[in-house]
Amino acid sequence: MSFDTTADNMGTIKCKNCGANLKFKPGTESLSCDYCQTINEIALERTEVIENDFNLFIEEAEAKTEHQVISTVKCGSCGANTTLQPNITSSNCPYCDTPLVVKDAATCDIIKPSYVLPFKVERNKAKEGFVKWVGGLWFAPSKLKNYAENSAEKLKGVYLPYWTYDSNTESDYSGLRGDHYYVTESYTDSNGRSQTRSVQKTRWSAASGHVSNSFDDVLVCASHSLPEKLVNELEPWDLPELVKYNDNFLAGFITESYQTGLKDGFGKAKVRMEDRIRSSVRSDIGGDTQQITTLSTEYNDITFKHILLPLWISAYRYNNKVYRFTINARTGEVQGERPYSAIKIALLVIAIIGIIVGIVYWNKHR
Repeated sequence: MSFDTTADNMGTIKCKNCGANLKFKPGTESLSCDYCQTINEIALERTEVIENDFNLFIEEAEAKTEHQVISTVKCGSCGANTTLQPNITSSNCPYCDTPLVVKDAATCDIIKPSYVLPFKVERNKAKEGFVKWVGGLWFAPSKLKNYAENSAEKLKGVYLPYWTYDSNTESDYSGLRGDHYYVTESYTDSNGRSQTRSVQKTRWSAASGHVSNSFDDVLVCASHSLPEKLVNELEPWDLPELVKYNDNFLAGFITESYQTGLKDGFGKAKVRMEDRIRSSVRSDIGGDTQQITTLSTEYNDITFKHILLPLWISAYRYNNKVYRFTINARTGEVQGERPYSAIKIALLVIAIIGIIVGIVYWNKHR
């Protein structure tokens, strides 16, 4: 079937059959019409993923890079910058459920994304995954499941902005290598008897050297709307399935603009790279234990790309506090914030104490 759509002057994608707004259908390569059920296929551009030279871009190429002008609404509660469809007049923040004042939208110029992972997990499957996740939580309040089911009805599809970075690193280090050895020592036990034991000691020696590492697609979320830990737990992403950016994939979904710029994003990428660099240094030092005294790293051949990754997001309020949850819309992985039931925890503690007291009593009177 041909790509049977048209776009109005507001940028929304219209069905030529009935004129209604089209939405991208997760798990497919098509747009669907909720009114006349017409399926409109998207012409995918599966091209080789191109990485951009980071230093060249920073120095001179930014002005030549393709940009796009968007309208964003900033949430007054959590600070998320959300891009809404032009025809939307009211909405709630997908991150904290706070009503958004759409009339306060601001226009900004951003670097246009180059690639996107389209939604794969459809909405009902995402709801089922979340309700199942809530059902498996230990010490959750009894009413939480009802809250969760109601919140699942408000699931919103959001494309989150990411930077990916590649780099070859060269690191010089100095430190100490520790080799364990054992000596026999004499001691007197509690009964006054002489005993011997083997005691571990460490022999330290100076170490220095050089290690090389190669990094590919180090992911940095360019949004501040979700806790970094929550976002990282959604990994891994199937980045080999990236397709060239196409507005049609965004139809029916919210897209957040990036809040972390390209330079700051690479600073975060360095932090993610450091664990592997330090691991390679420890391996190079050898021995049983290591100490790294100095570490100096050069980052070469740095490249990047700007991509969008899909999440199902919702928020629920429980006891006047907002809890957020996210679902990787490619794999179905669920992560979220959750409350604990103080009563259930207290009952468990009382039960444990009761068991301990019972065991002590039984041992004394058997």
